[in-house]
Amino acid sequence: MANKFSIGLVQMKCTTNAEENLDHAIAHIREAAKRGAQIISLHELFHGEYFCRSEEAGLFDLAESVPGPTTERLSKIARELGVALVVSLFERRAAGVYHNTAAVLDADGSLLGKYRKMHIPDDPLYYEKFYFTPGDLGFPNFDTRFARIGVQICWDQWYPEGSRITALGGAQVIFYPTSIGWHPHEKAEFGAAQLDAWRTMHRAHAIANGIYAAPVNRVGYEGKPDKGDAGLEFWGHSLVADPFGQIISEAGESQEEILVVECDPTKSEDTRRNWPFLRDRRIDAYPPILNRWLGD
Repeated sequence: MANKFSIGLVQMKCTTNAEENLDHAIAHIREAAKRGAQIISLHELFHGEYFCRSEEAGLFDLAESVPGPTTERLSKIARELGVALVVSLFERRAAGVYHNTAAVLDADGSLLGKYRKMHIPDDPLYYEKFYFTPGDLGFPNFDTRFARIGVQICWDQWYPEGSRITALGGAQVIFYPTSIGWHPHEKAEFGAAQLDAWRTMHRAHAIANGIYAAPVNRVGYEGKPDKGDAGLEFWGHSLVADPFGQIISEAGESQEEILVVECDPTKSEDTRRNWPFLRDRRIDAYPPILNRWLGD
């Protein structure tokens, strides 16, 4: 049976200063490692504010190569601390081709690979289709020194197909680097239901696949009301759900926090033996799912 391992989720606020954010993230990584975390994830696009609130061509200048300067610096931190890292970045692949990408660094500082966000939203204040080309790397797994992991990014978290494929690849935990929050004018009416839906979705991923689910969200308000940008209030609530969907650790909605949680692979084994959802899948009957729509 695989050994227990500990994961760390860094829930933090961001500014428009990339170097300041990177330094801040590294300080949190050091603290998480000090508390025993072995695999540590940052939230989506941690290098700055969530810039997709508007469509501005000049913001493509925020992108960088992956591997590149940020992964190079963080690989040194990973090697120094002996931890694996999940790092969400704005990737410049080529002129005019950009991705929302998570790089996975192992405890020796090596780049194990990357995952490019597959599902790209286009909603008010989430204008990601303007910036990101959909991922083309599928749903890979990464064998870190401590555990086999998978990654999904934000909008991916609403699609059971991506999490299922990642779990079928052998992931013991799926990390979900995220930037999700409330439109201020909607919070009073819809806020509680939206947050509950999000938490429920991650519990469902954990239950349906018998794995640990670990969404890590940013926190704080980002916006420019004086310039017509009502902004977003990122709701935090980074959490870890166990293979039966029980939330075993959860952050609050307004403060920076670091979660450190021990994961026991035997819980996945026990859950899958008693609730054998993977055994009873009818893959012979699933071809219709490859259609865009089955209605008239």
